[in-house]
Parts: sequence; C-alpha cells; structure tokens
Amino acid sequence: MHENIEVATRIVVVGAGMVAHRFVESLLSRTRSAVQVTVVGDEGRRPYDRVGLTSYFDGATPEELALDPHVFDDDRVTVIPGDRVVRIDRSRREVRTRSARTLGYDTLVLATGSYAARVAVDGADLPGCFVYRTLDDVQALREFVEARSAELDRPLRGAVIGGGLLGLEAAGALQSLDVECTVVQSSDRLMSAQLDSAAGGMLGRLIEARGIAVRTASRTTRLDPDASGAVSALEFQDGSIHRADVVVFTVGVRPRDELAREARLDVHPAGGVLIDDRCRTSDAAILAIGEVANFDGRSVGLVAPGYAMAEVAATRVLGEDATFPGYDESAKLKLSGVDVASFGDAFARTPDALDVVYADPVAGVYKKLVLSDDAQTLLGGILVGDASAYGALRPLVGARLGADPAAYLLPSGGVEPPTGELPDDAVVCSCANVTAGRIRESVHDEGCTDARAVKACTRAGATCGSCVLAVGKIVGQELTRLGRTVSNALCEHFDISRRQLFDAVRVSELTTFSGIIARFGRGRGCDVCKPALASILAVLVGSHVLDGGNAALQDTNDHVMANLQKDGTYSVVPRMPGGEVTPAGLIEIGRIAEDFGLYTKLTGGQRIDMFGARLEQLPLIWQRLVDAGFESGHAYGKSLRTVKSCVGSTWCRFGVLDSVGMAVRLELRYRGLRAPHKLKIGVSGCARECAEARSKDVGVIATDDGWNMYVGGNGGFSPRHAELLATGLSDDALIRAIDRFFMYYIRTADRLQRTAPWCADLEGGLDGLRAVIFDDSLGICEDLDAAMLRHVDGYEDEWAATLRDPEKLARFQSFVNAAETSDPSLAYVATRGQIRPASAEERADATVRIAGTTLAVRR
Repeated sequence: MHENIEVATRIVVVGAGMVAHRFVESLLSRTRSAVQVTVVGDEGRRPYDRVGLTSYFDGATPEELALDPHVFDDDRVTVIPGDRVVRIDRSRREVRTRSARTLGYDTLVLATGSYAARVAVDGADLPGCFVYRTLDDVQALREFVEARSAELDRPLRGAVIGGGLLGLEAAGALQSLDVECTVVQSSDRLMSAQLDSAAGGMLGRLIEARGIAVRTASRTTRLDPDASGAVSALEFQDGSIHRADVVVFTVGVRPRDELAREARLDVHPAGGVLIDDRCRTSDAAILAIGEVANFDGRSVGLVAPGYAMAEVAATRVLGEDATFPGYDESAKLKLSGVDVASFGDAFARTPDALDVVYADPVAGVYKKLVLSDDAQTLLGGILVGDASAYGALRPLVGARLGADPAAYLLPSGGVEPPTGELPDDAVVCSCANVTAGRIRESVHDEGCTDARAVKACTRAGATCGSCVLAVGKIVGQELTRLGRTVSNALCEHFDISRRQLFDAVRVSELTTFSGIIARFGRGRGCDVCKPALASILAVLVGSHVLDGGNAALQDTNDHVMANLQKDGTYSVVPRMPGGEVTPAGLIEIGRIAEDFGLYTKLTGGQRIDMFGARLEQLPLIWQRLVDAGFESGHAYGKSLRTVKSCVGSTWCRFGVLDSVGMAVRLELRYRGLRAPHKLKIGVSGCARECAEARSKDVGVIATDDGWNMYVGGNGGFSPRHAELLATGLSDDALIRAIDRFFMYYIRTADRLQRTAPWCADLEGGLDGLRAVIFDDSLGICEDLDAAMLRHVDGYEDEWAATLRDPEKLARFQSFVNAAETSDPSLAYVATRGQIRPASAEERADATVRIAGTTLAVRR
C-alpha cells in the first residue's frame, strides 16, 4: 500500500473505458495526495463493462453494466464525457479538445483503446450492418432487429463475419433476438487464434448443437442490398451466396492511434503506440495503456493486459518502479451452453513441449495440456466442452503441475482435480493481475471470507469471472487454516448452496431463472448456476427442458436432446426399460438404423445406441421411434439413464425373484427424473449378481427373504461399490425406499455430486440415511413421497412433446438457410461392416464416404 506517497501532478487521461477506469482506481487508492486527474471520454457515458456487453441481450441495463462509479466521484477527479482530445502539444504539455478546452498536463496517459474493423468490401456500410464494440452498437443492433423483423413480418436471418471469441458472443446475442444466425469464418476453424484444429472442430459442433450454423474457410467478397437499400445477402469468394437481413462484423480491432501519430509519437507500422515495459512512449511525459499500446510489436484486444498496463502506469506515476510482464492471452468463451477456454502456450510452440490430450466423443469434450519436455511444468492448455478446470490450471502456467496431468483432464465424477497449494506469486486473476498471495493477504489481513469479498477488496474476478472458483478455493483453504467455517455458496451469484437454493425455489414457488436470481442471487448467472437451476426447475416445475427460458439454461446436449459426438453428429438412444424389447421393436430399430446409415452398438446399460445422426435427422428418426412405441432414453441429461437387469426368475434356473419385472417397473417410474448427476440402477435376480447392481447408484439384489437395497455405487473415474442399506424388502417397500433415497439426494446434493460422495458426506453416514428414509427422523418422508408422485404423474416423453411443437422443431437444422442440406464436413470409413468417423489422415484420402454420399469406401 502507498497511502503516504506524496504526488502533486496534473494527469490527463485520454479515454474513459475500462483500462482508464482501472488506472484511475489504482492511482487514487494508493495515494492521499492532491493529485489532479482529468479524464476525457468521447462516448458520453461513464465507463462500463465492455467484456460483459453480451449480457445486454439477457436483460442487463446500461446502469448494471457500469463500472464502480465511486472511482470517478473522487474530488481529485474531473470527468469530461462526450468530448474528444483532438491535438497534443508536446512542447507545452497541453491537449486541446473538440469543444476547445485546453488542458495542461505533467503526465499524459493515452487510453484511447481501439475501434472495431469491418471487412473491406462493397456493401459493408449498408443499413443492417453493425459492429459489436460499444453499448451504442448493441442498442442500435437490437433496435434494428426489432424494427426490421416487424417490417418484414418474419424472423430475420443473420450472419456474423468473424468466428473468434467476440463473434461467437455476437452470434449468441442474435440468437437471443430470435435471429437465425450463421457464423462466417475465413480460416478453417472457429477461434483459430486460441484453438488447435481438433479443438476448433469440436467447438464448431458445440456451436451448431446450440442452433447456430457455422461456415468456415469462407471469405466474404461483397454485401448486396435489397430494393429498400438494406443488406440482404453475402457473396463469397467461391461464388456462393448467403441470405442475411442483418450482419455483424467481428473481424478484430484496430488501435485508435491517430492522435499519437499526429503528435509524432513513435507508432508501429501495423498500428499502436510503441511503449517499453514501463508503458512509456517515445515522449517520457506520455504513457500509453490498453489496446492503443503496442508492446513487443503487438497490440492485443484483451482487457487483462490493459489492466496490467494500467497498474504499471499508476505505479510509475507514484514514483515507484514496475514493469509490464507481457501479454496474457488466456481466454474463456462466455456463451451459455458452450464451455471453451485457452491459456498459456496452447499451440505448444515451446521447444520440445509435450501434449497430453483427452477426448471424449460421447460427451463432446476435448482437453489438452501442454507440458515441458520433462512433463512437470505446465505451459498451457485448451479445454472444450468442459472448462471446469480452467480456474485451477491457468494460475499454474509456468509452475510445476504437482499431480498427474490426467487428474486434470479425466472426468471427475463429482471430485475436483487436485490443485494443491498455489505459490504466492501465481497469478489467479489475469484481468486484475491478482496473485494467490494477494488473495491470502485479503483473508488474513482484511477479513475477507468469500470470493465476493475478495473481489471487492482486490478486484479478482470482477471482470470476466473465470477465476472465481479458484479464488473461492484459496479462501476456503485459508479459512480452514484459521479454523473458521468455509462458505458453501453455489457460485458468486448465489451465496447459498445448491441444497438451500432447492428449498428456496420450492418454498417461493418461483418458476423462472430471472425471478429466482432476482430474489435469491445477483447478477446474470453463469455456467455453474444456470444448469443447476435448470435441474432444480425440472424437478419442481416439471416443464419441458426447451420451454420458455429453460432452453438457455441447459447444457450442450440438452439443447437438442441428444449426445453430441466427435464428428458433430449425434447418437440416438431409445429407452428399453430393464433391457427388455420386443422382436418387432428390434426390427424397427434395425430398419431406422439402416435407412439413416447409423452405426449401432449395444450399450453397457442394455440399450441400443445409434450413432451418426445429423441434427436435421433427429426429428425424423424420433418420429419413427415414437410411432414404434419407443421413448427418449435420456442419454443426454443428468437424469436416470438405465435400469440394468438379468433375466431373473422368469427364465434363469437360479433366479429367486422377477428382476426384469422389477427393473421395468423402476425405469418407468423414474424415467426423466432430473438430478445433480446421472443416475443408474441395477436389479439382479439372485446373489450371483449378473446385473452388476452394486456398481450402480441404487443396486437391488433378490434374496429368499425379499429385495436387498444397496446405495452409493458409482463407476467411472472413481469407481465405488454400493453399500447395503436395507434387507428383505417387499416390492412396495423397495420402491418407497428408492423414492425417498432419490428425492433426498436430489434435494440435498451439491452441484454435479454423484451419489457415492454424497453418501460419504452425509451426517451419520448410512445409519443417518436409514433414519431419514425408514424412521422419518427429519419428518420429511411424506413430502418426499408426494414429490416423487408428482414426478411420476407429470412425466411426458420429451421427444414426443417436441415432435408436436413446431417452435421446438425449428432448432433442428444443420444450416438455418438450407434445412435439407447435409453437413459437407462429415466423412466416414467402413469398419467391421459399419461406418465410423474418419480420422484426419483418412480425410486426406479421397476414398471416404463424405456427407452421406459414398464415393469409395476404404476397407
């Protein structure tokens, strides 16, 4: 801290954006001297959160996006909004504004930022063409969409030119305005600056699963108007045309360095005011920070480096020494239902670097860690489909990983990867350059007890929010050392746990995310609380997962009620209760698989999985399955998956009870039941345990005295056998016990906590669980029974309901402007009489089946 530093100087800051705000905040918080700071901004409004601009389309107001107003309310600060500095007189140390003000300075800070570029083609300025940079931009975009859709009396077709981080956020914004959107990218993959080819391909499939079309390797050459003069189409280099009523350019930014050029400061040929590692320009009295600054030959359009420069510049003005460490280009996509992050040396450019890669084609997950040649030091990484480890991994860049890399990549099954103790100098929040040591200091010296308090104290997590989980973990570790209670808050938007939130929603009877967060939380939500609330509402309200605002809360697979595969197609899993299916049903499944060219496989849960269905084929496939009497198998949700059984007493000479009949009864009872994590049941007809019931969340084993019930078994990354809960149960007693077990788990488990760790964490262990379920020790059994009965009575097959709803069906198109067109990127090879996705090497060979047309199949 620097409260006693005496600074008597006139400081003029040109620009009133996020970086200028950070500079002023940092400077004033560290000195009590009579420093005079004048901030000149041309937007006509106080600084706001440009990183969170997309939340404007989720209902955030300009006031809610505004940065801390107290910074500019300080008596030492004068703010001049809606004006612009037009000239710098370096010899007199004065600046002149458009309104003819003359301001003298001892130190001038250039924080003019950048402007959004457009593709340099004819028609780029037509009505209906926008950039995505300021609040004025997004307000104008929304107003145009509303007016134009009313004028044309139909939903608009939109295009976003540029498939980087901002382009994908803009596409999500258009989709929220009911605009059919296509992302147009000139390179071969989305987010090509952050993701390698495999990750970019996976992201493309996730984006398409969200209902946004993707067109890569496409260069726009012209934009065409309609008769009214507004944009109506894009022309591409290959001669093709894409219809669009609204176009958003997100092709990068250019430094606003014209003022520096006119003042004859040194400027890089590619743009940006040249600075050294102390943020000094070629004039010692002038500093440059943020996107207008060019360091080491580069200008970067990210807020985190700008904040780091602001801290360095403030420190220099205070007379102390500080240096800019270089650009941290870590990035995390902020788009509901799509989880992507990139950090450090993601492309393994470091000599002799090693890649550790995990890919799950069923879950739609790709993860890569880049390590030093001895596999000890973390250099960078890419996370697609599951970026939950980003907060723990990014601060470790440049440090020893301290654990098997696989622990960070493999599915955790509800158990967090081992993060150990971050060193004090590890940067946890790159946006505010806050280290782990500074967070620990805020706990020990400043009394912070949760991530929210740390954010207020240090600004960690205040910008993009991606480090909040890591901040919370450090706070928890320090509070434990102090012997104090650790917060169990769901996330930074809710101070209560998932269990408490479930009860709050149940008692309040609120049915929308906006209503719930307005009453019990704050902000606009995140990828932690949104899916958790989607699950809670599914249990308490029972509406369709795609009804109203529910669709925006869902995880990727739930958006289209199917499992995304690694090639961008989907798998279809019809329900087969207890593994039982009629010959007629088998024949129809075979016909469907044959007609649509699907790969078929029996799952471990005694069902048939059909792979390779394109998005637009899903309704056609499900219509035939529903007509044949099948229901959705819910293979895509955190819900009941399967009830596995042996043949039991009906056929087996060792069978004691009818395991198939019980399995069918259980699966039909719990189908569609949403939970904190997926649920599986096994029913064995005797102690020989052919159904492997003790590896399931609920295991049922027949004995001469009745059913034995086991709970808390999990397979996966942390396998665990289920433990015996009760013996000798009748059919009805067994079902009543399972009802209560599942409902108690759903109400009290943490987010993504499976039944195994939940059982282990229960107060009193299994004895306490028995007391709740059988002795009604908490007095809640009647309520648990009633809740399960509501679920059973209210069940409706999600796919059958979707087929009856044209609005829901509209999301099942590979290309919004060509509903019947197949994805041309799909390629397959024949294996053991069926098809599978072609590898990258095989795609280079012409003898593959592409987009459903057999050219020549490699054998």
